[in-house]
Amino acid sequence: MDKSAFPEPKFIINGAMHGSLRHDSAHKHVTGAADYIDDLPEPAGLLHGALGLSDRAHAEILSMDLSEVAATPGVVWVFTGKDVPGVNDVSSNGSHDEPLLAETKVEFHNQPIFAVIAESRDIARRAARKAKIEYRDLPHWSDIDGALENGSPLVITPMTLKRGEAKSEMEKAPRRLTGQMRIGGQEHFYLESHIAMAIPGEDDEVAVWSSTQHPSEIQHIVGHVLNIPSNAVTVNVRRMGGGFGGKETQGNQFAALAAIAAKKLKRAIKFRPDRDEDMAATGKRHDFLVDYELGFNDEGRIHAVDATYAARCGFSSDLSGPVTDRALFHADSSYFYPHVHLTSKPLKTHTVSNTAFRGFGGPQGMLGGERFIEEIAYAVGKDPLEVRKLNFYGQPGSGRTLTPYHQEVEDSILERIVGELEESADYQARRKAIIEFNRDSRYIRKGIALTPVKFGISFTMTAFNQAGALVHVYQDGSVHLNHGGTEMGQGLYTKVAQVLADSFQIDIEHVKITATTTGKVPNTSATAASSGSDLNGMAAYDAARQIKERLVGFAADMWGVPESEVVFLPNRVRVGDKEIPFSDFIKQAYFARVQLSAAGFYKTPKIHWDRAAGRGTPFYYYSYGASCTEVSIDTLTGEYLIDRTDILHDVGRSLNPAIDIGQVEGAFVQGMGWLTTEELWWDAKGRLRTHAPSTYKIPLASDRPKIFNVRLAEWSENAEHTIGRSKAVGEPPFMLAISVLEALSMAVASVADYKVCPKLDAPATPERVLMAVERMKKV
Repeated sequence: MDKSAFPEPKFIINGAMHGSLRHDSAHKHVTGAADYIDDLPEPAGLLHGALGLSDRAHAEILSMDLSEVAATPGVVWVFTGKDVPGVNDVSSNGSHDEPLLAETKVEFHNQPIFAVIAESRDIARRAARKAKIEYRDLPHWSDIDGALENGSPLVITPMTLKRGEAKSEMEKAPRRLTGQMRIGGQEHFYLESHIAMAIPGEDDEVAVWSSTQHPSEIQHIVGHVLNIPSNAVTVNVRRMGGGFGGKETQGNQFAALAAIAAKKLKRAIKFRPDRDEDMAATGKRHDFLVDYELGFNDEGRIHAVDATYAARCGFSSDLSGPVTDRALFHADSSYFYPHVHLTSKPLKTHTVSNTAFRGFGGPQGMLGGERFIEEIAYAVGKDPLEVRKLNFYGQPGSGRTLTPYHQEVEDSILERIVGELEESADYQARRKAIIEFNRDSRYIRKGIALTPVKFGISFTMTAFNQAGALVHVYQDGSVHLNHGGTEMGQGLYTKVAQVLADSFQIDIEHVKITATTTGKVPNTSATAASSGSDLNGMAAYDAARQIKERLVGFAADMWGVPESEVVFLPNRVRVGDKEIPFSDFIKQAYFARVQLSAAGFYKTPKIHWDRAAGRGTPFYYYSYGASCTEVSIDTLTGEYLIDRTDILHDVGRSLNPAIDIGQVEGAFVQGMGWLTTEELWWDAKGRLRTHAPSTYKIPLASDRPKIFNVRLAEWSENAEHTIGRSKAVGEPPFMLAISVLEALSMAVASVADYKVCPKLDAPATPERVLMAVERMKKV
């Protein structure tokens, strides 16, 4: 390989916070040098754990004989829920509806019932299969239809958003239609499965290494099950091999089990399920069933929307409340609804509890909103893009800025983003050419679609919008950085290090990035909701500000100059008319007894939310984007190719353009997988049958668009005071993939000369595309 094609990025001090630096662990990722938990040197006497899983979807446990399990050579201990020293519960929201180990009843196939601790992982797994458990089967349902038919309870109180008079105004609309859309779930498929290692300490102390996005929650849960205070639990996370939301709450059980066994046996314990067990026993993206009624005029302008978003939540609440809430927050997608009534329906099913996944309900809500536009476009005989632009949120003062949750959209750049992409992607000419191609092509049909993204940024739980950082400056001028965010490959550590390098005006090589640990920064929020850089970057900036204020005061006193004449320059400090190397300056400050350490803190301003009233300002700002995708389908088989995708995405003033473009590209491909190839399927016995790479199909490198053009909106700058005026990048670009589904829909619609909306459900697998083509032939 010609290394000159990939030159080392040159670090420019003044551009540190907005430079395209490589990910701090990129070279370790590609060479295998990055240490994950399973790569750490194993402590002497380490034991391994395995789960004992149920083989029923819903049943009472009548008896449990674990004698053969315990008698297996190499097995050290077998324990059940009765052996939990504290509370047998790992629910993340205080609902106490998720037992660590089921005791009297199982509520999904592969629910953990007991745990085996043995000398090796293989022994533990083989022993777990020797259990003899008697059940009394109970009625079960594993999908939304079954839940509705059986009058299933809700796992949490639903939410309603309303503005205006949707029901009465619907009747006044010139045109109306009703419809239904099914939206599939998605497996996280992180490269590193869940893993936890616990090492007992003296007294009640325990240290836990966990692959988690939420170290403070692991700390809380471990304390909960051991009946010890949080100050006795230290959780460490250097990096994860991917998370995508799947490691926000789902790591609780593995860390808790490891900690219980470690304290009981006074030996280090590691739990690492294999891919099948991980997929079967941990939560996924929620699938939804959207029922809607739309009122609109002959032009295609929306008058009223009434929709219900029913979700498969699984056997416990987990994060289903905020996930289904966020689905409603994004049911408007990018469009103003004059009259609107939206309701969530978080249904209990006898499946593993679904959980956070990139977008956190937003993609499902937004996809429903885009279906509304598509339905209206076919009804009035227009290009869906024309109907989209007609219904966009307007500028302040237009009377078209109020969301269904009564927050004003004050920063919309939808028209500019979409307009620029429409021109740069040559959308209009290509659409015209595709229609002509379809008119003459017998078997291959093409489609093109341009879809927008508007995504709200902040945790909707206001308390989670806070972060801390700990910064030390050592005598030699090197800087130690620790904050509450976790690194799962997204480049958060690099971005926050850039913030510090920029603040002190030093080379980033002098900033040491250290593992996230609850022992340094307490009470952290999950690295989720696209808030990692916003929160932790500002907290680190605050810590640097405190230290710099002390240093400026010291220099002004030491050299007798006004504070305004103390200036931080690249790797040096100017004090009056003299310049001092940064390391020398810091050493002098140390000998003058200046405090060179600070704990920074940040909380997001302006936000508030009243869930019961369905009103408030849950989001600090919005991120925007647009994507244009062209596809080709084979009408004989339903197979398809993604021919080209053009993306223009808004990240404000990017903290690191190279990392941000990578996030946009990765999010798009992951979203494309959700909408096309990734299908979860449970059989009649409630067993997940798509539980391995052999049966569950994520996109391959060969599935990406053949032409893939990705640009950042370099002119954008966040109107709100975020770190470096940047915007979040983790979740918003995931929804760019909606253009793929819409393009497939257009290709299918061509079979019926675009007379009717094909109503493609997601995922649009080749089988579903073929069935839609056959439906179109009958129109």
